Amino acid sequence: MFVLVDLAAHPPVVTLEEPDDTRRFHVTVRGGQPGADTALVFGALVDAAAGRLEGDAAWITVDAVRRLAAGHVSAGWGDDLTAMLAYADSQGWFDPATHALRAHVEWVP
Repeated sequence: MFVLVDLAAHPPVVTLEEPDDTRRFHVTVRGGQPGADTALVFGALVDAAAGRLEGDAAWITVDAVRRLAAGHVSAGWGDDLTAMLAYADSQGWFDPATHALRAHVEWVP
């Protein structure tokens, strides 16, 4: 699964794509340029109550993942998400203080 931040939309839109795929997690930014548009990405994530941008990574809250996935996932998804969170925690990609997942950011035209 990945979080899509679409800067081509006005205002920018944040969605969760391929939510049933809990074996990968990242943020894709469409329509922006690294460095030049980081403030727009930060604002879009905050406005969507999805998380924040911090350096070259994004921190996406688990609550946002659940909210964005609602109605778009299969019955066993909750168990798959729990396993994904456990793996992320074992790798240092989970912040228990903010209940957020670390995600690398990919920029696409």
